Amino acid sequence: MPNAAERPRRIRVQRDGPLIVEGPVEVVGEDGEVTVSHRFTVAVCTCRRSQIYPWCDTSHRRRRDRRSSRPGGEAG
Repeated sequence: MPNAAERPRRIRVQRDGPLIVEGPVEVVGEDGEVTVSHRFTVAVCTCRRSQIYPWCDTSHRRRRDRRSSRPGGEAG
């Protein structure tokens, strides 16, 4: 996918969430595999919990609360 000289891509960073990228985009993984999306906006996973990685499937929302993971289920 050639780089468009029209304007820079906009990427929005969200705390505890995905990177929101104005598409279309190509994502190159660690293994060199290229994944393409032609959508006008894509969410790129940053937590690596997604079942459709590199795209976000909102798995970051299901993160367990640290307080509820204590032995006996006690919050503290």
